[in-house]
Amino acid sequence: MKKTAVLICPGRGTYNAPELGYIARHHGGRLAKFDAYRAGLGQETVSALDGAAKFSAKLHTRGDNASPLIYAASLFDAQALSDDFDIVAVTGNSMGWYIALAAGRAVTPMAGFEIVNTMGTLMQERLIGGQVLYPFVDENWQEIAGKRDELLALVGDINSRKGHQLAVSIHLGGMLVVAGDEAGLSAFEAAVPTFDRYPMRLPNHAAFHTSLQMPVADEGQSRLGADLFGTPDIPLIDGRGAIWWPGATDATALRDYTLGVQVTETYDFTKAIQVAAREFAPDVFIVTGPGATLGGAIAQSLIGIDWDGVGDKAAFQLRQSSDPVLIAMGRDDQRPETTKRS
Repeated sequence: MKKTAVLICPGRGTYNAPELGYIARHHGGRLAKFDAYRAGLGQETVSALDGAAKFSAKLHTRGDNASPLIYAASLFDAQALSDDFDIVAVTGNSMGWYIALAAGRAVTPMAGFEIVNTMGTLMQERLIGGQVLYPFVDENWQEIAGKRDELLALVGDINSRKGHQLAVSIHLGGMLVVAGDEAGLSAFEAAVPTFDRYPMRLPNHAAFHTSLQMPVADEGQSRLGADLFGTPDIPLIDGRGAIWWPGATDATALRDYTLGVQVTETYDFTKAIQVAAREFAPDVFIVTGPGATLGGAIAQSLIGIDWDGVGDKAAFQLRQSSDPVLIAMGRDDQRPETTKRS
């Protein structure tokens, strides 16, 4: 009997040094069309980036390079899923929304690549603002009482100051990703307690999902035509937690959201995961590669609603050891569970 699954596509920051060569290792020989598209624009091919002799943060984390790398790795993973799974819904984190469109067949693989490459290039060319990551949960992945509200209030306070722009970019499980201009980000970093790696400035990231990206949204809308967008074959859950249903989706509205609100307003990945859990009650959640950094945020999102009795990190880890609910294709020890054929 097939297991039902929600498929999750990752966003920026997931193709790092350990992922170098990921596409060649798992999906060799599949990049010809994507490479030809990039070559036609005078950009380095995905094959060359994935096949580089060594990982370069300066090269590989740039928006115009990271976006197509992550798109190709994630989409090919989605296409390699075992027939043992029935994908009941698809969602993604931030840039992962573009990949979800292709995985859910609302756009063709090539159309999705054009969307991702265009938006990633525009983001890099303009590089407006930046992002900082900061947690509000404890070591057991439970919310520290009042911490989230405290951080949200701080963001609002800083944003109200003259010459400062700051907003919540992404609700990411037990973390907030805040975004803004340099004044806003620096003020936030100075105001929050420093511990471990936090506050963490995300390299080569712009102020995604904020009003600062209006110029990027406008340019994206002018470059990416309506002909690229269709309607999904699988339900899609967007960055507001809204569901785009097969047979009930307007392609124009989907394009308007993707190149509008999705770019300029907060992306609530937490809500997307929680809606997926409540509305579709899957047996498992499968996150594609590259990388496996989304696992914590997904687990924390489920813990936030005490999903299926999983109320903290210890309970989640216990469940994972006996009856896994989260499978990461980017992990060598978990990948075989997703790609075997019945």
